[in-house]
Amino acid sequence: MNWDRIEGNWKQLKGKALEQWGRLTNDDLDVVAGRRDLLAGKIQERYGVAKDEAERQISAWEDSASDDWFNGARR
Repeated sequence: MNWDRIEGNWKQLKGKALEQWGRLTNDDLDVVAGRRDLLAGKIQERYGVAKDEAERQISAWEDSASDDWFNGARR
C-alpha cells in the first residue's frame, strides 16, 4: 500500500491504527496526522521500542492495508 494514500485518508484510518497500537490515544493520532515519522515516534514513546522496530511495525501495518480499509472509510 502507498503511504500517501494512508496519509490522505488518515482521519478515516485512525481506527485501524488504534486497533494495531492500542496504547496510542486519539490525541496522539491527531498529532501524527498521517505523518509516518511522527507515528514512529509515538510508537517508540508508548511501547518503549527502538526506531527500527517502530518502522518495522509500521511497514507491516502498511503492507496489511487493503482496499477495504479505504472503501469503508468513504461510507
